[in-house]
Amino acid sequence: MRTYAIGDIHGQLSELERVHDLIERDRVACGDRDAPAVHIGDLCDRGTATAGVIDYLMQGLASGAPWVVLTGNHDRMMTAFLEPTPRTPDRLLAGLHWLDERLGGRETLASYGVDTDQPIEALHADAVARVPARHVDFLNDLPVTYERGECFFCHAGVRPGIPLADQVEDDLVWIREPFLSSTDDHGKLIVHGHTPADVATHYGNRLNIDSGAGYFRPMSAVVIEGREAWLLTEGGRAVLPRG
Repeated sequence: MRTYAIGDIHGQLSELERVHDLIERDRVACGDRDAPAVHIGDLCDRGTATAGVIDYLMQGLASGAPWVVLTGNHDRMMTAFLEPTPRTPDRLLAGLHWLDERLGGRETLASYGVDTDQPIEALHADAVARVPARHVDFLNDLPVTYERGECFFCHAGVRPGIPLADQVEDDLVWIREPFLSSTDDHGKLIVHGHTPADVATHYGNRLNIDSGAGYFRPMSAVVIEGREAWLLTEGGRAVLPRG
Protein backbone atom coordinates (compact mmCIF):
# COMPACT_ATOMS: atom_id res chain seq x y z
CA MET A 1 0.00 0.00 0.00
CA ARG A 2 1.66 3.18 -1.24
CA THR A 3 1.18 6.66 0.25
CA TYR A 4 2.95 9.95 -0.45
CA ALA A 5 3.46 12.55 2.25
CA ILE A 6 4.64 16.16 2.25
CA GLY A 7 6.17 17.97 5.22
CA ASP A 8 5.28 21.34 6.73
CA ILE A 9 4.64 23.94 4.01
CA HIS A 10 4.78 27.32 5.79
CA GLY A 11 3.71 29.52 2.91
CA GLN A 12 6.33 28.18 0.49
CA LEU A 13 4.32 27.80 -2.71
CA SER A 14 7.24 27.22 -5.07
CA GLU A 15 8.58 24.45 -2.83
CA LEU A 16 5.12 22.87 -2.65
CA GLU A 17 4.89 22.86 -6.44
CA ARG A 18 8.41 21.39 -6.65
CA VAL A 19 7.67 18.43 -4.38
CA HIS A 20 4.37 17.75 -6.13
CA ASP A 21 6.36 17.48 -9.33
CA LEU A 22 8.61 14.91 -7.64
CA ILE A 23 5.53 12.94 -6.60
CA GLU A 24 4.20 13.01 -10.15
CA ARG A 25 7.50 11.64 -11.44
CA ASP A 26 7.34 8.78 -8.94
CA ARG A 27 3.72 8.08 -9.89
CA VAL A 28 4.80 7.71 -13.51
CA ALA A 29 7.72 5.49 -12.56
CA CYS A 30 5.61 3.06 -10.53
CA GLY A 31 2.37 3.44 -12.50
CA ASP A 32 0.29 4.49 -9.48
CA ARG A 33 -2.08 7.39 -10.13
CA ASP A 34 -4.32 6.78 -7.13
CA ALA A 35 -2.09 6.68 -4.04
CA PRO A 36 -3.01 9.62 -1.79
CA ALA A 37 -0.60 12.47 -1.10
CA VAL A 38 -0.91 13.57 2.53
CA HIS A 39 0.02 17.13 3.49
CA ILE A 40 1.04 17.06 7.13
CA GLY A 41 -0.17 20.56 8.11
CA ASP A 42 1.21 24.03 8.80
CA LEU A 43 0.13 25.46 5.47
CA CYS A 44 0.71 29.02 6.64
CA ASP A 45 3.23 31.40 8.26
CA ARG A 46 6.81 32.55 7.72
CA GLY A 47 6.82 32.13 3.94
CA THR A 48 5.44 34.83 1.65
CA ALA A 49 2.75 32.87 -0.21
CA THR A 50 0.24 31.43 2.27
CA ALA A 51 -2.72 32.73 0.24
CA GLY A 52 -1.30 31.02 -2.85
CA VAL A 53 -0.64 27.78 -0.97
CA ILE A 54 -4.24 27.56 0.23
CA ASP A 55 -5.58 28.36 -3.25
CA TYR A 56 -3.31 25.70 -4.76
CA LEU A 57 -4.50 23.04 -2.32
CA MET A 58 -8.17 23.98 -2.64
CA GLN A 59 -7.98 23.90 -6.43
CA GLY A 60 -6.22 20.52 -6.43
CA LEU A 61 -8.82 18.97 -4.14
CA ALA A 62 -11.66 20.49 -6.17
CA SER A 63 -10.20 18.97 -9.34
CA GLY A 64 -10.24 15.50 -7.79
CA ALA A 65 -6.55 15.15 -6.96
CA PRO A 66 -5.99 12.27 -4.50
CA TRP A 67 -4.78 14.61 -1.79
CA VAL A 68 -5.31 14.73 1.97
CA VAL A 69 -4.62 17.99 3.81
CA LEU A 70 -4.25 17.89 7.60
CA THR A 71 -4.25 20.78 10.04
CA GLY A 72 -1.24 22.01 12.01
CA ASN A 73 -0.77 24.27 14.99
CA HIS A 74 0.05 27.27 12.77
CA ASP A 75 -3.19 26.77 10.87
CA ARG A 76 -5.02 26.77 14.20
CA MET A 77 -3.24 29.99 15.23
CA MET A 78 -4.28 31.67 12.00
CA THR A 79 -7.96 30.82 12.34
CA ALA A 80 -7.94 31.74 16.04
CA PHE A 81 -6.67 35.22 15.15
CA LEU A 82 -9.35 35.62 12.48
CA GLU A 83 -12.23 34.98 14.89
CA PRO A 84 -14.47 38.02 15.63
CA THR A 85 -12.42 38.48 18.81
CA PRO A 86 -8.86 37.32 18.12
CA ARG A 87 -7.77 34.45 20.32
CA THR A 88 -4.39 32.96 21.26
CA PRO A 89 -4.38 29.14 21.52
CA ASP A 90 -3.79 27.85 25.04
CA ARG A 91 -0.80 25.74 24.01
CA LEU A 92 1.17 28.69 22.63
CA LEU A 93 4.15 29.50 24.85
CA ALA A 94 3.52 32.29 27.35
CA GLY A 95 4.32 35.70 25.91
CA LEU A 96 4.05 34.59 22.29
CA HIS A 97 1.41 35.83 19.85
CA TRP A 98 0.70 34.76 16.27
CA LEU A 99 1.96 38.14 15.05
CA ASP A 100 5.30 37.69 16.83
CA GLU A 101 8.13 37.71 14.26
CA ARG A 102 9.13 34.21 15.38
CA LEU A 103 5.81 32.72 14.30
CA GLY A 104 5.24 34.38 10.93
CA GLY A 105 1.64 35.52 11.14
CA ARG A 106 2.45 38.91 9.67
CA GLU A 107 3.91 37.30 6.55
CA THR A 108 0.72 35.29 6.18
CA LEU A 109 -1.48 38.39 6.39
CA ALA A 110 0.77 40.28 3.99
CA SER A 111 0.13 37.56 1.39
CA TYR A 112 -3.51 38.68 1.47
CA GLY A 113 -2.62 42.35 1.07
CA VAL A 114 -3.04 43.26 4.74
CA ASP A 115 -1.00 46.23 5.99
CA THR A 116 0.71 44.64 8.99
CA ASP A 117 2.09 47.93 10.36
CA GLN A 118 -1.33 49.05 11.60
CA PRO A 119 -2.36 49.07 15.27
CA ILE A 120 -3.62 45.65 16.29
CA GLU A 121 -7.33 46.55 16.24
CA ALA A 122 -7.16 47.96 12.71
CA LEU A 123 -4.91 45.12 11.58
CA HIS A 124 -7.39 42.53 12.82
CA ALA A 125 -10.31 44.28 11.10
CA ASP A 126 -8.34 44.50 7.85
CA ALA A 127 -7.38 40.82 8.09
CA VAL A 128 -10.97 39.69 8.63
CA ALA A 129 -12.02 41.74 5.61
CA ARG A 130 -9.26 40.54 3.29
CA VAL A 131 -8.80 36.85 4.07
CA PRO A 132 -11.51 35.09 2.02
CA ALA A 133 -14.14 33.29 4.08
CA ARG A 134 -13.58 30.22 1.88
CA HIS A 135 -9.96 30.08 3.09
CA VAL A 136 -11.01 30.33 6.74
CA ASP A 137 -13.67 27.66 6.25
CA PHE A 138 -11.15 25.42 4.49
CA LEU A 139 -8.68 25.71 7.37
CA ASN A 140 -11.36 25.17 10.01
CA ASP A 141 -12.60 22.03 8.26
CA LEU A 142 -9.21 20.33 7.88
CA PRO A 143 -9.00 16.90 9.51
CA VAL A 144 -6.53 16.29 12.32
CA THR A 145 -5.50 12.73 11.43
CA TYR A 146 -5.46 10.28 8.55
CA GLU A 147 -4.84 6.53 8.66
CA ARG A 148 -3.84 4.27 5.82
CA GLY A 149 -2.37 0.80 6.01
CA GLU A 150 0.36 0.71 8.64
CA CYS A 151 0.61 4.51 8.91
CA PHE A 152 -1.02 7.11 11.13
CA PHE A 153 -0.59 10.69 9.91
CA CYS A 154 -0.85 13.76 12.12
CA HIS A 155 0.90 17.10 12.35
CA ALA A 156 2.93 16.90 15.57
CA GLY A 157 2.76 13.39 17.00
CA VAL A 158 0.93 11.35 19.60
CA ARG A 159 1.01 10.93 23.36
CA PRO A 160 2.78 7.64 24.16
CA GLY A 161 0.68 5.05 25.97
CA ILE A 162 -2.64 6.41 24.70
CA PRO A 163 -4.46 4.39 22.00
CA LEU A 164 -4.50 6.17 18.65
CA ALA A 165 -8.28 6.33 18.70
CA ASP A 166 -8.15 8.24 22.01
CA GLN A 167 -5.57 10.87 21.10
CA VAL A 168 -6.69 14.49 21.61
CA GLU A 169 -6.33 17.31 19.09
CA ASP A 170 -4.07 19.46 21.26
CA ASP A 171 -1.46 16.71 21.36
CA LEU A 172 -1.89 15.79 17.70
CA VAL A 173 -1.07 19.32 16.55
CA TRP A 174 1.23 20.57 19.34
CA ILE A 175 3.10 17.75 21.11
CA ARG A 176 6.87 17.42 21.18
CA GLU A 177 7.88 15.61 24.36
CA PRO A 178 7.41 12.93 25.50
CA PHE A 179 6.64 11.84 21.92
CA LEU A 180 9.96 12.70 20.29
CA SER A 181 12.08 10.73 22.75
CA SER A 182 9.70 7.76 22.98
CA THR A 183 10.83 4.42 21.57
CA ASP A 184 7.38 2.87 22.05
CA ASP A 185 5.67 1.05 19.22
CA HIS A 186 2.55 3.20 18.81
CA GLY A 187 0.71 0.50 16.88
CA LYS A 188 1.34 2.18 13.54
CA LEU A 189 4.16 4.20 12.02
CA ILE A 190 3.49 7.81 13.08
CA VAL A 191 4.13 10.15 10.15
CA HIS A 192 4.47 13.72 11.40
CA GLY A 193 6.11 17.10 11.07
CA HIS A 194 6.06 20.08 13.47
CA THR A 195 9.61 19.67 14.80
CA PRO A 196 12.11 20.55 12.06
CA ALA A 197 14.97 18.17 11.35
CA ASP A 198 17.92 18.73 9.04
CA VAL A 199 16.46 16.05 6.76
CA ALA A 200 13.39 13.82 6.86
CA THR A 201 14.30 10.98 9.22
CA HIS A 202 12.88 7.50 9.94
CA TYR A 203 13.06 6.51 13.62
CA GLY A 204 11.42 3.10 13.33
CA ASN A 205 8.29 3.99 15.28
CA ARG A 206 7.87 7.43 13.68
CA LEU A 207 8.82 9.30 10.52
CA ASN A 208 9.52 13.03 10.79
CA ILE A 209 9.09 14.76 7.41
CA ASP A 210 9.46 18.39 8.52
CA SER A 211 12.78 19.40 7.00
CA GLY A 212 12.48 23.09 7.81
CA ALA A 213 10.53 24.78 5.01
CA GLY A 214 9.43 27.24 7.69
CA TYR A 215 13.09 28.31 7.91
CA PHE A 216 13.55 28.42 4.12
CA ARG A 217 15.10 24.98 3.81
CA PRO A 218 13.93 22.50 1.14
CA MET A 219 10.54 20.90 1.71
CA SER A 220 10.42 17.10 1.84
CA ALA A 221 8.17 14.64 0.06
CA VAL A 222 8.36 10.94 0.82
CA VAL A 223 6.81 7.77 -0.53
CA ILE A 224 5.80 5.14 2.00
CA GLU A 225 5.18 1.45 1.30
CA GLY A 226 4.22 -0.51 4.40
CA ARG A 227 6.50 0.97 7.06
CA GLU A 228 9.37 1.62 4.67
CA ALA A 229 9.86 5.10 3.21
CA TRP A 230 12.05 6.90 0.70
CA LEU A 231 12.79 10.57 0.14
CA LEU A 232 11.83 11.81 -3.31
CA THR A 233 14.64 13.68 -5.05
CA GLU A 234 15.45 14.96 -8.53
CA GLY A 235 17.29 11.69 -9.06
CA GLY A 236 14.43 9.50 -7.86
CA ARG A 237 13.96 7.69 -4.55
CA ALA A 238 16.67 8.03 -1.91
CA VAL A 239 17.09 6.06 1.32
CA LEU A 240 16.01 8.05 4.37
CA PRO A 241 18.44 8.45 7.25
CA ARG A 242 17.62 6.45 10.37
CA GLY A 243 17.38 8.15 13.72
